[in-house]
Amino acid sequence: MTAAPQLIDLKLPDGPGGSAGLKAVLAIPAGDGPWPGVVLVHEAFGLTEVMRRQAVRLAEAGYLALMPDLFTEGGTRKCLVATFRTLSAGAGRAFVDIETARTFLIERTDCTGRIGVLGFCMGGGFALATAARGFDASSVNYGRLPKDLDDHLLGACPIVGSFGGDDRSLIGAAARLDSSLDRLRIEHDVKEYPGAGHAFLNDAETGPRVLRPVLKRILGAGPDPIAAADAWTRIEAFFGEHLGASR
Repeated sequence: MTAAPQLIDLKLPDGPGGSAGLKAVLAIPAGDGPWPGVVLVHEAFGLTEVMRRQAVRLAEAGYLALMPDLFTEGGTRKCLVATFRTLSAGAGRAFVDIETARTFLIERTDCTGRIGVLGFCMGGGFALATAARGFDASSVNYGRLPKDLDDHLLGACPIVGSFGGDDRSLIGAAARLDSSLDRLRIEHDVKEYPGAGHAFLNDAETGPRVLRPVLKRILGAGPDPIAAADAWTRIEAFFGEHLGASR
């Protein structure tokens, strides 16, 4: 039987302007490193058990997977709106926290120094927004696109993007992202999955139970194992090419 990855709760060093006592989870692959690293950025409901399993999944693929808790100072209710405002502004505490996580991985002796970023939902927006900020590859999963997309993507690393065709909040997003990356000649793999909705990569429903029927109706939100399996295959292949061999 293959050994399971380690999942560790830890606090990251404080970055100037970042969250005090920044919490995170780190999933370490089984076996001997060094491994490439990936900063995972959680969805809008925070660092849930579903998100923790996503970190483990990436460690199983052979990556040091670190997910900082962007809601460390106050939890989801107090931090959600402010974090989305930070994403829109392109600067602020969440960006500092993500950079802190990237630096933490680079400085580990069991890391090769090649670092990717992968985000879900809100985190997908951050994965796109940080693609030109020192990462070697980015995985954007149903993340919101900025208005001036070409300007935001100048100098971006290679990007793999996955979107759901039934996600009404992101109609046409996959095509827009694909066209922008074509124009900028940035290596990419963008795909929209017909029949899948928002959060289709999750292995269980997330968010308050009272909101789940609304999210399903409006966003088509919920797991889609078939689309998820294909998306993960593409992500792993893309990261394997740009971050180094996994597994």
